[in-house]
Amino acid sequence: MTEIARIRDQLKRSVEGEAWHGPALAELLREVTAEQAAQRPLKGGHSIWEIVLHLTGTANEILGRLDGIGRTEIPPEDDWPSQPDRPDESEWQAAVSRIRELHNQLDRRLSQLDDARMDTPIEEGFSTVYMTLHGHIQHNLYHAGQIALLRKMF
Repeated sequence: MTEIARIRDQLKRSVEGEAWHGPALAELLREVTAEQAAQRPLKGGHSIWEIVLHLTGTANEILGRLDGIGRTEIPPEDDWPSQPDRPDESEWQAAVSRIRELHNQLDRRLSQLDDARMDTPIEEGFSTVYMTLHGHIQHNLYHAGQIALLRKMF
């Protein structure tokens, strides 16, 4: 099995399921309503909706960097976008669909990579492709843990 195939497998597990640690993002987001996603049970903490928007921005950035159009700094409004003022079920479902579609796009993009690129910087001045992709998976799992805890507060 190639390194890219292993990374694709881990990405899929972090988003779709069968992750070693427990529920993956899609599993955790299933059955969360817009009203629940917008709740902010911890003072100063993020909502599930904001976490999903943050993960969307990160996935977009990884795709951009793989294609050589990443940014050296992500503006705060792109890193942690605001959720809508009023929870709307169709907007929430669109946000959930968008994060899954971006991870599908990333998987397709990774299927085109060669293992020879793993040790090269993803872009000038950035970490290697290998470290960036593993970091992205770790980032998904970190926020999946936050979502799991927030769900327990419903």
